[in-house]
Amino acid sequence: MRSMDKFVCIHGHFYQPPRENPWLEEVELQESAYPYHDWNERIKAECYDPNTASRIMNPKGKISGIVNNYSKISFNFGPTLLYWMERHAPHIYDAILEADKKSIERFSGHGSAIAQVYNHIIMPLANRRDKYTQVRWGLKDFEKRFERSPEGMWLPETAVDVETLEVLAELSLKFTILAPHQAAKIREIDGQKWFDVTGGKINPRRTYLCHLPSGNTINIFFYDRAISHEVSFGGLLNNGEIFAKRLVGAFTELEVNPQLVHIATDGELYGHHHRFGDMALAYCLDYIESNNLARITNYGEFLEKFPPRHEVQIIENTSWSCVHGVERWRSNCGCNTRKKPGWSQEWRQPLRDAMDSLRERLDPPFEIKASRYLKDSWEARDNYIVVILNRSKQNVEDFFAKHAKKDLSEEEKRMVLKLLEMQRYTMLMYSSDGWFFDEISDIEAVQIMRCATRAMQLGYECLGAQLESEYISILKNAPSNIPKFENGAKVFDMFVKPAVVDLIKVGVHHAISSLFNRKESGLSKVYCFNVDDQIYEVSKSGRLMLVIGRSSISSEITWDKEVISFSVLWLGDHNVYGGAREFMDDNTFSAMRDKIKSSFERDDIREMVRSMDEFFGTSSYSLKNLFKDEQMRIINSILQVSLENATYYYRRIFEDNYPVMRFLKDIGIIPPKALQAAMDIVINLEIQKALAAEEIDIKLVERLVENARRFSIGLDEGLIGLKASSKIASELGKLVNQPENIKDLEKVERLVELLIKLPIRLDLWQSQNMIFSLGKKYYHSMRERSKKDEEEAARWLVAFERLSEKIGVQVQL
Repeated sequence: MRSMDKFVCIHGHFYQPPRENPWLEEVELQESAYPYHDWNERIKAECYDPNTASRIMNPKGKISGIVNNYSKISFNFGPTLLYWMERHAPHIYDAILEADKKSIERFSGHGSAIAQVYNHIIMPLANRRDKYTQVRWGLKDFEKRFERSPEGMWLPETAVDVETLEVLAELSLKFTILAPHQAAKIREIDGQKWFDVTGGKINPRRTYLCHLPSGNTINIFFYDRAISHEVSFGGLLNNGEIFAKRLVGAFTELEVNPQLVHIATDGELYGHHHRFGDMALAYCLDYIESNNLARITNYGEFLEKFPPRHEVQIIENTSWSCVHGVERWRSNCGCNTRKKPGWSQEWRQPLRDAMDSLRERLDPPFEIKASRYLKDSWEARDNYIVVILNRSKQNVEDFFAKHAKKDLSEEEKRMVLKLLEMQRYTMLMYSSDGWFFDEISDIEAVQIMRCATRAMQLGYECLGAQLESEYISILKNAPSNIPKFENGAKVFDMFVKPAVVDLIKVGVHHAISSLFNRKESGLSKVYCFNVDDQIYEVSKSGRLMLVIGRSSISSEITWDKEVISFSVLWLGDHNVYGGAREFMDDNTFSAMRDKIKSSFERDDIREMVRSMDEFFGTSSYSLKNLFKDEQMRIINSILQVSLENATYYYRRIFEDNYPVMRFLKDIGIIPPKALQAAMDIVINLEIQKALAAEEIDIKLVERLVENARRFSIGLDEGLIGLKASSKIASELGKLVNQPENIKDLEKVERLVELLIKLPIRLDLWQSQNMIFSLGKKYYHSMRERSKKDEEEAARWLVAFERLSEKIGVQVQL
């Protein structure tokens, strides 16, 4: 079989569940992602970043080429992940969009990016209305970002039924991708006899046409399950050449027509689940192309060149990750992560029941209430994605102009926005990850319950619907595997209810955080809320600090607005006591201010507390009520002095005992644990401090590295590795701006030489990119100058070659 008739396509499904706090629209600190802020940040660093500039290694293990993997594969990114990436990782976001543009040039006008159902719901478990909105939102999101219409759409977990395919076809999508076991039977187009292909017997090297009851059609690609499984679980990503040979080995000489060998896996395999998986992918594609073993393609190009010759019928209610169909997302079917033997997922059905019950209680009154203001409630919901993508006031007004049946008052606009946000969260609460894992107290299940709670909160505000008690009563039937959590109702009470935010809570956060950090203008933002201080008065007495104020709080999402009055007393350290309530009239506010300030001036703390209770009620607030990231920042600030004092004493212990510790080390005696602990703490902190300095002190780093190695210091490998990697990249960034600065080049080379001696995990991806680029731009010219006996150029070459060697980059001759 000729190589020109052999085609290879690798599809990566890149996705993270919506992790944003439903009230704040931002991802809060997730300790389990340490040393990163959250899991999006961590997976970005381990996967999404590396695939924009992946390495091709030479036989000596040095980087000989850098490629954007996304430009050579088929891929989809979850819309909610791109929403996060656009704001928090714009360089990766831009590289992904650019990769799609390059793929259009590479693959005969067909972009490699395909769309995805908006927030990864299991489509067969959704009603038709939600299916339609999910696809519409996915399409609109794609078109806004990639500036073109998608040809295909990824179905979450490849979960499929005929109704889902009907929605895709109705909205002009040409194809989707399924697992081979989801095919029921095939026949030649216009043929009579059907052939059974259940059990994964379908030939995955062809394209298939699926005729639908409506008369519409859609093309389906069934990926190669065996190779996809080996990539995911069989170690095929350990070697790019073996990966390539496994792909091209799947072609058969028994077929005369062009063949497509293609796989589909989670994109996070390429770097996150499998370290350096992005490099195996890059090498695999390069090996196939450079050896002319097959043509790399994408689905759109192959479909245009080789239309289907066979038609297929699917098996409904099936998916790629549950052998029981779609039961993993509604029952204790036995599918789980296998990390917790003996655990049950009996909680899945009650959690699904709670969500379904909530949706059915919210949808009918939504339609009735929204119809007072909108021409078509559901059409407005389908188009609400344009508001989610652009919250500017003008864009929202344009949305009202298109969908409102009359000129709306400001109050009516707020009502419409809240109704549509309610609908948004009734869909976000169905994100599939909430059911995928093993335990109802996992962060994914808690996240969808928070989305449901936001929907209930808005339902109460818009419709007067009090649904929480019914929702919780269903969750009582969802047993936890962890005894202290008991069931879903207790998980809700512990992790969901405390997260609920209203304008009062935003005001409290602003009031308390302003004690430690306030903008002089009086205008600030608390996530998606704008704060305008109308009155802000500060009184101080020794360590005590009192703030009394009145602030206007407004939401950028729902346009809700409230004036909050507050008083907060800081007693030093973590001791904060405060009160807040909705607007007080001027007389009441003045009386509150005078009474509390009078007590403050007398240092009568008990009287101040009683006065706060009198004016604000008995619901007091403290640092516990701050949102997580600001809470951590303030606590770290409060503890800074204590940490510095502790460090001082640990350093004294270290310095006073340094000679004897060195002696003990030299004669092979293990030092006392207390002294070793002091040394561990001091060296860890000193290394972090040295790496944080604006100007790196190489001599200091030398001493610290020597001591860390001499005394077998237990380093915080994750944190120091992250800081060291960042410092190397920062120093190289200076060199990019002054590429001929020999002193800076030699300093970076020495820094790398020292840091690679430590038992830490360095992420040199960004640094390697810069060295590779510098080499391509300047190495040849410096080499020519050195031949002319330019001493500085020769010195530059020596330092650059040493740095390239240490950092793992092949010098481009």
